[in-house]
Amino acid sequence: MSKSVEKRLAAYLNEMGVGLAVLKTMKNTPASSIQQLAPYDMLQAKLVTSLDAVDLLTAPTLCNTDPVAANCREIPAPAGDVVAYAKPAPATPVEPQTAQRTDVGDMRFVLVRGRSFLCDPNCPEWISAEGTISAQTPERLRQLLDTIGDRRLPVVINSPGGDVLGALAAGRLIRERKLDVAVARTDFIGCEPDKADCTAEDGIYVGLTIDASGECGAACPIMLAGGIRRLVGPRAQLTVHSMGLEQRVKTYLRDMAVGPGLLAAMRSVPAPRHRQLEPEMMLKVGLTTGLESVDEFTGPTICKSQPMPGNCRVVSTSEVQAEAPVKL
Repeated sequence: MSKSVEKRLAAYLNEMGVGLAVLKTMKNTPASSIQQLAPYDMLQAKLVTSLDAVDLLTAPTLCNTDPVAANCREIPAPAGDVVAYAKPAPATPVEPQTAQRTDVGDMRFVLVRGRSFLCDPNCPEWISAEGTISAQTPERLRQLLDTIGDRRLPVVINSPGGDVLGALAAGRLIRERKLDVAVARTDFIGCEPDKADCTAEDGIYVGLTIDASGECGAACPIMLAGGIRRLVGPRAQLTVHSMGLEQRVKTYLRDMAVGPGLLAAMRSVPAPRHRQLEPEMMLKVGLTTGLESVDEFTGPTICKSQPMPGNCRVVSTSEVQAEAPVKL
């Protein structure tokens, strides 16, 4: 990039309110490569204004709001045609008729490290917990924890639910190891755990967390309750319904210092119906410890704070360069 082009581009980005970190990334990326920016990086650099999906601008219910969105336009129906209008569903139904997903495999645990120009070479690491909770989940978690010694990495969970006994045991293990837990999805950059031809460098995958598509349903909130700090971001979804083993669940929640309001919410909805809990409700009953999102544990800027979080780790410059950005 020539100096004149760089100068004009810098002026343009400044005029558009976009941070110069975008220009820096362009300059640091060779012409033979393409660097994929993570959503959180784009937000921090002000290249995007939010992490919302395109539905924010094009959803069918957009034109039912008050005031009506500026990109809505009413087209009169041809004479003689009868048009039926259906009432839009509430934005957050209290008890949606949603069956638990059955297309998700057993929960797997992998170590993940964030990567961003905002943190390299000192970036956060976490444990990704994705899938259905089973009787084997506690032992799989224990095996992974044994590989990292005394490090207390946060657990980022994304699960439709599963086995209640497995969730109880996994939650107690999380509390025993004094780990934090957040609900979010982990997206992997380059090498993915479910690909047979993929082997993570030093056993650690590279990824980012997105709470907008994270879910925690059925037995998953039980596992979440084991965390020392517990977060469910405003765009993540947590649902509950009644389950068996009520006395054991009651004792466990009391041990985890979660109020009786959570069990009452579970009792109020028979399976397979689900009730989505709002952030304020989760905080009120003690299921969550704050209203923050997963970024509190995995955001690229957390490693600049003092004291530095325990899940931050500095890698050498050569290691960062070796883990080149994914090429498209």
